Amino acid sequence: MAEKRIYKHPILSVEPREKIEFKWKRKTLKALKGEMISSALIANGIHIFSKHPKDGAEQGIFCANGQCAQCLVMADGKPVKACMVPIKPGMHIEPVIGIPELPKVDKGPKAEKIETIETPVLIIGGGPAGLSAAIQIGKHRVKTIVIDDKHKVGGKLVLQTHRFFGAKETVHAGTRGIDIAKILEKEARQQDCIEIWLNSSALAVFSDHKVGILKEDQYKLVKPEVLLVAAGAREKSLVFKGNTLPGVYGAGAFQTLVNRDLVKASDRLFIVGGGNVGLIAGYHALQADMDVVGLVEALPRCGGYEVHENKLSRMGVPIYTSHTIISANGKNRVESVTVAEIDKNFKPIKGTEKSFACDTVLIAVGLDPVDEFYHKAKDFGMKVFYAGDAEEIAEASAAMFSGKIKGQEAAHALGIDAGKIPGSWKRTATILKSPPGKSRKKEIPEEEEGVFPILHCDQEIPCDPCATVCPLNLIYVNPLDIRKQPEFLGHFVSANCTGCERCVVICPGLAITLVDYRKDKEWPFVTIPYEFLKERIKPGDEVVVLDKEGNRLGKVKVTKVRDIPRNNRTILVKVKAPHKYAKCIAGIQVQKPEISIALEKSISRIDDDTIICRCERVEAGEIRELIRKGYRDLNEIKAVTRAGMGACGAKTCTPLIYKLFKEEGVPLEEITPNVQRPIFMEVPLGTFAGLKESTDE
Repeated sequence: MAEKRIYKHPILSVEPREKIEFKWKRKTLKALKGEMISSALIANGIHIFSKHPKDGAEQGIFCANGQCAQCLVMADGKPVKACMVPIKPGMHIEPVIGIPELPKVDKGPKAEKIETIETPVLIIGGGPAGLSAAIQIGKHRVKTIVIDDKHKVGGKLVLQTHRFFGAKETVHAGTRGIDIAKILEKEARQQDCIEIWLNSSALAVFSDHKVGILKEDQYKLVKPEVLLVAAGAREKSLVFKGNTLPGVYGAGAFQTLVNRDLVKASDRLFIVGGGNVGLIAGYHALQADMDVVGLVEALPRCGGYEVHENKLSRMGVPIYTSHTIISANGKNRVESVTVAEIDKNFKPIKGTEKSFACDTVLIAVGLDPVDEFYHKAKDFGMKVFYAGDAEEIAEASAAMFSGKIKGQEAAHALGIDAGKIPGSWKRTATILKSPPGKSRKKEIPEEEEGVFPILHCDQEIPCDPCATVCPLNLIYVNPLDIRKQPEFLGHFVSANCTGCERCVVICPGLAITLVDYRKDKEWPFVTIPYEFLKERIKPGDEVVVLDKEGNRLGKVKVTKVRDIPRNNRTILVKVKAPHKYAKCIAGIQVQKPEISIALEKSISRIDDDTIICRCERVEAGEIRELIRKGYRDLNEIKAVTRAGMGACGAKTCTPLIYKLFKEEGVPLEEITPNVQRPIFMEVPLGTFAGLKESTDE
């Protein structure tokens, strides 16, 4: 079988890497040096990693973030999370079947002294919020330690190939997420008072105000004067038949495999959830040459930015609003998905079911803050702040500004005269955190003279890059509130657009085209942004052009393809189009319509295997029965069913159990929550005693 890898990408550079050999079930396979075990397995077409000891259910990757234990395998005789452990040459990997037998230890473990480090500031999380906070604190020359559990900082920015929204001047709007991560890292590392620990996980916050950290394989205690939590968010799960089949991923896992590890994680993808995460993940899949069969959103309209939704639609992906997933189908892994229309009470409408062939179902139904470190520190009376998604779920641009503000507040908490936080900072933070606003359909201009941009963005969102790059200031965005839609002023002032194309290039939503009537009024030229492999399109090709909602306008001929370094991997495609719809063109169809055709008959999954607790394989019916018997204490439910007793520490299933209570009409105030575990991720107990494996050295 050919390796499922991405060898060419329109945005990401694909560098050659050393190949190594490993064994999977005694068969020799190839991997790339340094990649995670999970990525090596999926690149070799292996999606079933193990079987659950309770019922033998197949297990595959779900979160790719170390939050669950779906990807557990035996590596050289030890149970490990495949998504968090790099593969090594000659490594023997086996599936976990039943309760694993651990290797015998000839020599006892060797204890090492646990180091306690005191620091003014400790930041948990090296994403956009954590790095921005560190940079702000660093301006006051305060010693700061930033820890991150990945091999590079940047958080989810390192997975984002698209340009970011927000304000260009303050949060790098118009710059790709992968590039913003590099900018923030460089700025942080230039300050010698900032120390960054990679591959370092926060394990616990203790009553003596120390934080237990596993740095690489060494346990350390850090005692900060101020703790700042910027640990990001974890993905919400969803309850439906077949929801734990291998091939049902979280959106973050999918983006990690595709954009970080360059693994072609799917051939045919179906998305559940129309927020920005789901919409962007669909676009990333198309860029990596995967088919996106469709997307369902339970609400009457997608919750993400309209320009993201339109971008996906005009690439050829159908979006089904007021629809939900009924089941993921397949014997051992996903083979198809069944969806249905829902009524105003979010109940499936019988007879509207339709099924689609796919091998992956991507779950993108929202995020929960990773805020347990903050609350535990607060309980113990520490000076603690939180920023970014750990405080409030929003876009990465908002997280950057949130980190900046909280960094300044942390400096104040240390007694530093850092100056009053400007009111403008707080106003900007509020704007960047704001959800999408109202849409106002713009009138297509009647002019058919000269050259001018068409702005296909009708919704109020925080974004201003187009206004900042126009050399003649012909595009206006209200600087006091960048949520207002941009306006082209060229039809009302004496200055004329020169057709420089800068606004087309920088638009994060690919929502600007340029129409040029200067040579031919009947068949004007239209310049369209394009972020796919340039080999896929060339002058002379006939392409199907679509309006901003994805409606087909017609076939036109490509006259020019412009790919220059200054445009930072955004290709400009120029077509010649009839004047009757030239101004309506918003994109080029990338995916053929037949990819999204439903199966002739809908598939009904027989097994009612709607799993609430993935770790312990507890079904929804078991918990519903207890709720109906009068159980109101999550600790009692855990004792009876083991729901919440698994490796994820009840992080995934607890919100789903609360949802069951709500569906059963139980008020929130009647529910007793779980007692939170003192350790936030599983780790060998010997770690806390400074125990390390003995060696022969």
